[in-house]
Amino acid sequence: MNFDFSEEMLQLRDQARRFLADRCPGAVPRRILDGPDAYAADLWREIAEMGWLGAAIPEEYGGVGLGRLAVCVLAEELGRAVAPVPFSSSVYLATEALMLFGSEDQKQDWLPRLAAGEVIGTFAIAEKPGATVPERLAASVNGGRLTGRKLAVSDGDIADFVIVAAPGDSGVWLHLVDLSAPGVTREIVSTIDPTRSHARLAFSGAAAEPLPGSTTPAAIRTLLDHAAVPMAFEQVGCAQAAMDMANAYAKERFAFGRPIGSFQAIKHRIADMYIQVELARSNAYYGAWAVHTGAAELPIAAAVARIAASEAGWFTTKENIQVHGGMGFTWQMDCQLYYRRAKLLALTLGGAREWKHRLIGELRTRNTTETAAA
Repeated sequence: MNFDFSEEMLQLRDQARRFLADRCPGAVPRRILDGPDAYAADLWREIAEMGWLGAAIPEEYGGVGLGRLAVCVLAEELGRAVAPVPFSSSVYLATEALMLFGSEDQKQDWLPRLAAGEVIGTFAIAEKPGATVPERLAASVNGGRLTGRKLAVSDGDIADFVIVAAPGDSGVWLHLVDLSAPGVTREIVSTIDPTRSHARLAFSGAAAEPLPGSTTPAAIRTLLDHAAVPMAFEQVGCAQAAMDMANAYAKERFAFGRPIGSFQAIKHRIADMYIQVELARSNAYYGAWAVHTGAAELPIAAAVARIAASEAGWFTTKENIQVHGGMGFTWQMDCQLYYRRAKLLALTLGGAREWKHRLIGELRTRNTTETAAA
């Protein structure tokens, strides 16, 4: 079985890499880190013009129609560049929710604007520390009005609308809320990565439009599975960039008259980083196959991809700092950009521990089913 991308996807990857190398060098995330802007609005506009925001959106809804594999390819390159844009919130989550569960009118209304970059969407589920599972949700929708709060919503301060996970009296679990409407308040919150803004959202009778296809709690899990795969690719891209940075520094930094990369301790660190990145990439490819084909293995593939990518991101960005030594801990070095992003992405959509529990549950269910069938 060939898990590699098609020639078209590889060309898209090369184009994205060249574009981001030119438009999103380290100075761009550094500008957001050091300045007052919530995201790189100029870069976001250019990404929209490139058609990336509508990569997975069918052409009849104003998209490019390349499918979900294209989103995975783009996600890896955006992770490599630690791009300070709301791509994951708007594309992996809000757009995906509308494509999976939205009505025809909702798709016609929102998807063309998402593809053009005219609006930014996000997704809100977490309400308190701990596992972000449907059973723990306290926010609710009654009579088309949403009451409750959501914590640390990615890009919640800049988004135009949010897909909220909350049970409703009509049996629907996902609802669309216009963030400029009455009954919505936003409060910016600080996270480990200021290049990706977050906000606390409070709803007091805000108008909530149900996504009619999300009639069970399983809809939330399905959305998270679909989003976990491109998120894993973004994590792999970040990890790859951190490893490349460490490798380049080990070749140019001299100690005792020789490059530090010639010392065994440094060689072992970079070799371990390589192993982590390749394992994560392999699992991400498995997830891409599952989400592209709609395979029944998607819940398992998404969980495995998410776990491997989170572990690779943490390990490589941490080791990158160690390879740089004392300089790696300083503010002027870009090591922190990758470390911050890796830590943030590992918590988005739920932490690695939560995904491990989900993986165990999926394997247990499958084994039980197969045993009963036998």
